[in-house]
Formats: sequence, C-alpha cells, structure tokens
Amino acid sequence: MNQIKTSIIIPVYNEEDSIEKVIADLKLYLNQGCEIIVVNDGSNDRSKELLEKISDIKTVHHPENRGYGAALKSGIQKSRGEYILIIDADGSYPSESIAELISQKDYYDMVVGARINPQSQIPITRKPAKWVLNLLANYLTGSNIPDLNSGLRIIKKDTLNQFVHILPDGFSFTTTITLALLTNNYQVKYLPINYYKRKGKSKIRPIRDTLNFLQLIIKTVLYFNPLKVFIPLSLIIFAMAIMVGVASILFTPKFMDTTFIILCATALQTFFFGLLAEIIVHAKQR
Repeated sequence: MNQIKTSIIIPVYNEEDSIEKVIADLKLYLNQGCEIIVVNDGSNDRSKELLEKISDIKTVHHPENRGYGAALKSGIQKSRGEYILIIDADGSYPSESIAELISQKDYYDMVVGARINPQSQIPITRKPAKWVLNLLANYLTGSNIPDLNSGLRIIKKDTLNQFVHILPDGFSFTTTITLALLTNNYQVKYLPINYYKRKGKSKIRPIRDTLNFLQLIIKTVLYFNPLKVFIPLSLIIFAMAIMVGVASILFTPKFMDTTFIILCATALQTFFFGLLAEIIVHAKQR
C-alpha cells in the first residue's frame, strides 16, 4: 500500500453541476501519495448519486447539512495523510495550482492559494464590508493577509489538530484557522492563483455572514492576543474623556467632572482587563 502523504478534502453541498469535473481535474494533477476524501454534507440534489459512481475516492455522507466547517472536520477525521489540502467543489479554484501548493508544504505550516482577483466575483454591495473585514484582520494579526478565507490551502495535520476545538462548523472555518496561525506566529505562505466563476448557486448569506465574520475576527484575536483589542478600545474611551473635558472647558459654564472621571475610569479598567486577559492567554499557552 502506498504511503499517503496528503489528504485532499472536498466538502460538497448541492454541487451536482461541478463535482464530477472537479474530481476528474484533481486526478490529473495528483501523484500516488495523495488520497481524495469527498464529504457530502446532506446534499438534496444529485451530488450523492454522482459521487457513488466515481472510483478511487473516499466518501463521507452527512444525513443532513451540518456546515462547511463540519464537513471539513469529518474529512479530517477520516484522513490518513500527514498534510490536509482543502478545495471547494464549485469549480472556482484551479486544480493545476495544487502541485505548487504541495511543493511548498514542507517549508511552511500552511500554504494558501491567494486569489488574484476575487473582487471580480464579489457583488459591489459586499465589497465595502469585505474591505473593512480584511483591514481589521490585518491590524489584529499584524500581518498582510492577501486572502483571508481562500478555500484552497494545505496545512500540516498536526498543526490543524491543535486548533480544531475552536474551528467553527460554518464558512468561517478557513478564516479562523488563518487568524489562529498568524496570531500564534506560525509560518503562512500565500501563493497567487487564478479564481474562476463558480458553478451553481453561492451558499453565502451576505449580511448574516459578514456580521458573523466580524464577530469571529474579534473573538479569535481576543482568544490569542487580547491586548490587540483592549488597548485600542481603552485609548478610544480615554480620547472621549479628553474631548469631553476640553469641550466642557470651552463651551459649558461648568466642568463635566463626573462624566470625565467615569470615562477615565472605564478606560483604565478596560486596559487592565486586557492585561488580565493577556496573562490568562500566556498561562494557557504554557
């Protein structure tokens, strides 16, 4: 039996239009050290039927839809490889780029296929929110993240398992693992790739998923590097106290000492909460 070096996991939910071609293309670019694991996440179209006809793959079936991240977790549990490579089933990621990602896997903890022009596939109404989320993620991690939630990446299985307990069952799986690795000083490499128009209907819910991503970014960084959140928040509150003090001196007959003191105290408390959270995080890491 050939040793499995890389397990390729494909989460599938209603991808009857593309799944056969995605798997066929993958097989063209893989060597004998790879296995393909397809997780059918409760599809209600012909995806399950089509998968049952494809040979040389391992399939996992969820009786109901549990989410993108849950499908990846099921695939990881069934995998035998030292490395986990994930790719979407919608045909938007180029299979020909996989060989380059695999070639870099021994030098980095995670290699990500960074989409060259994903903006062209994003509706104009979602672009401002996407820009804000990326800006926030770059600041909180202290890194330049070309593609926060690319669905094509390879990561060491041992590294992935260290964070699996915090990885969500939804679409934010890839965002979370990116933030987790960057805030813990793991080496992440971004390789530019093409990005194609997906086949079938997108599963993204613009408003709900954007709010979830915002919450996720803040929560994940709080989990690993809380001072990145608490210090700016403390400074903002302190700046508000200064503005109240200056405004009351210039424009009111009486200095608003109570409001000024409350804001200063709140800023100080926020700063010390951040220090306490930082101590707890470092204690847990040890």
